[in-house]
Amino acid sequence: MLRHYPLISSFFFLFAASITDAQNYKRCPALQLTDTGQGSLLSRFGSGDPEIIEFQVGELEAQLGDLPITQMSGGVLLRRGNRLAGADLASYDPVQQKLSLSGNVRYEDTNTAIIGNAAEFEYATNRIRFGGAEFLLGRSGARGTASSFEINEDGDLLLTEVGYSTCEVGSEAWIILADDITLDVEEGVGVAHDVKLSFKGLPILYTPYLSFPITEARKSGILTPEIGGTSRGGNELSMPYYWNISSNYDATLTPRYLTERGLQMGLEGRYLLQSGSGKAFIEYLPHDNKLDDERYLLSFEHSTIFKNGWRTNIDFRQVSDAQYFEDLGGSLSASSITHLNRSATFDYYSDHWSIMGLFQDYQTIDKAIMPIDQPYQRLPQLLISGFWPNSALGLDYSLDSELVNFYRDIGTTGWRFNLAPGIKLPIEKPGWFITPGLKVDYTRYDLKNRLPGKDTEPHRALPIASLDMGLNFERLTAKNTQIQTIEPRILYVHVPFRNQEHLPVFDTIFPDLNLVQLYRENRFLGIDRINNTDQISMGVTTRIVDTSSGRELMSATIGQARYLSEQRVHLPNEPVTPRDSSDYIAELRFLIYDNLNFDIGHQWNDNGTTRSEARFQYRPASNRIINLAYRFRRGSLEHGDISWVWPIRTNWNFVGRYNFSLRDNKVLEQFYGLEYESCCWAMRLVGRKYISTRDGTRDSSIGIQLVLKGMSSIGTGADQLLERGILGYGRNLN
Repeated sequence: MLRHYPLISSFFFLFAASITDAQNYKRCPALQLTDTGQGSLLSRFGSGDPEIIEFQVGELEAQLGDLPITQMSGGVLLRRGNRLAGADLASYDPVQQKLSLSGNVRYEDTNTAIIGNAAEFEYATNRIRFGGAEFLLGRSGARGTASSFEINEDGDLLLTEVGYSTCEVGSEAWIILADDITLDVEEGVGVAHDVKLSFKGLPILYTPYLSFPITEARKSGILTPEIGGTSRGGNELSMPYYWNISSNYDATLTPRYLTERGLQMGLEGRYLLQSGSGKAFIEYLPHDNKLDDERYLLSFEHSTIFKNGWRTNIDFRQVSDAQYFEDLGGSLSASSITHLNRSATFDYYSDHWSIMGLFQDYQTIDKAIMPIDQPYQRLPQLLISGFWPNSALGLDYSLDSELVNFYRDIGTTGWRFNLAPGIKLPIEKPGWFITPGLKVDYTRYDLKNRLPGKDTEPHRALPIASLDMGLNFERLTAKNTQIQTIEPRILYVHVPFRNQEHLPVFDTIFPDLNLVQLYRENRFLGIDRINNTDQISMGVTTRIVDTSSGRELMSATIGQARYLSEQRVHLPNEPVTPRDSSDYIAELRFLIYDNLNFDIGHQWNDNGTTRSEARFQYRPASNRIINLAYRFRRGSLEHGDISWVWPIRTNWNFVGRYNFSLRDNKVLEQFYGLEYESCCWAMRLVGRKYISTRDGTRDSSIGIQLVLKGMSSIGTGADQLLERGILGYGRNLN
């Protein structure tokens, strides 16, 4: 079921979900006295099954005659299951079928406690009424008061002069006041009048009328507004409105006013069907005051799972201009978007087969990318794969095939067909394995827009032989509480040379080297090029594992590929550098203590470091985090990053991030802020400076967020910024 809760509704939902347990008393008919002293009260349900309500009294007086009223004093306690009710005095009137409690009246169950000066249980009308009541909701830690609240014969709750807060007694940093509240349990709807929200004695919200859900059912209404601003857009205010259309359809309308840009409207619609779900989203700014033009964003996502095993996914996005995310997106990651995906995927999986069909296009929004460098459309692509393990003669059989049409307005286009059947013989024993394999890769093209003299139907066929071997050694450490492993692995691959310069390059790249790529048969990612090689990939991994918990305390891996013959296959414009080996690659991970860990990845050759990444985290508590990170790529980037959450005094945390480019000697992003957290409310104030465009233009913003625990938050989404920028930061304040 789709779920969405309007502003303040979460309070009333928690309140009603706990307090309505008391309505179960309405099922009790007239009580029958079974003892003259301490004893039990017996009630019978419509089904005839008895349920015992036990009571204890200090003194009991029973009056005989026409007005047989039973008086109880000296302390009265009633128990039914896990529910308790007690008072100083009680009287039972069998004629009016009413039980009256007075003096220190208390009701308790597993989730609720109610204290009042009087209470009446009328069994003829199924009405329960508390006077001068205070309530405590155990699950939420919330509490409140009401001059009276009543559970009527329909099970509805009627409260008057209500106060509610999650703050401890005597604090009341924030409080909600309402003249009256009606909770319709059967319909799952509550109505309140003259609702006021005050923070530190200052009124910050008022509404004369409020309708809200008291179950998990969704309810139309205003969501939490967001207030903020940036130097590119100015101050901004968003006021979302949630519309519960039906049980499986809803929509959210979000007016967003930016003082420098104008009024933008956002609309998101969601649907949930029996076999799938999806959502559509549109943002529209009819007139940007800075650009003097309209701007928009369109997005649509859909997924369906059919009963016959087929699935489909649709993803479509489009923007009006290249600077949309930079001006209106508000994040460093959004400003770096260069392409928007538009695709429809159909796939099927069984025990042995997988089938995928794809129609894919892109909107290129980075104007610096020339048309000849833009990605191809796939109209369509069909992938069929099969795998049959442990088949005849103990062999694993596999089949990979592809048929795809690459289209673009400029350059060579056309169809590509690939077929790659293969066999492997896995031999596994305790402590070692060996897997020889053989595959034939055949590729054929049907091309258009080729240069004169170029073949329009080129093809290529290659045998690929491999031998994968590995060992696994284990030993107990000196303390006998840890296991250390040593896992060497060798992969030999032989691929003969075929001249492939006559083949186009549609989607093939040369990826970064990593431990996965080290043990691949083809150093290229894609089918347009298959390298010739006599290659031995060698690596060794060692681990230390805690025997009691199974937790990996340390892992280290180092590896390299050795080339026994010259690699002669290259991508166009790729520099040809004869080499007899790949770079060395190493990864190291340490869990030094429960709160201290260190990761490093390093790649190097005879000329020095090629790539390097390192991360250190110290986290002794949820509000004590220090992250240090470093990234380096030769000739491209060198970044240093530090982020933290640290208490500076009771209830106060200092948060921040500083991301610096050592290569360009400039700050990429920095933000600093303060957090205050008490038992029932929290506040975040964050100032941020960051690069907002691909050309290096900077922007700044200030955000403030007020969190009222157990209710909602008001202001900017500062917690989302902190979660993204500080590894390990968690939203545990609300």
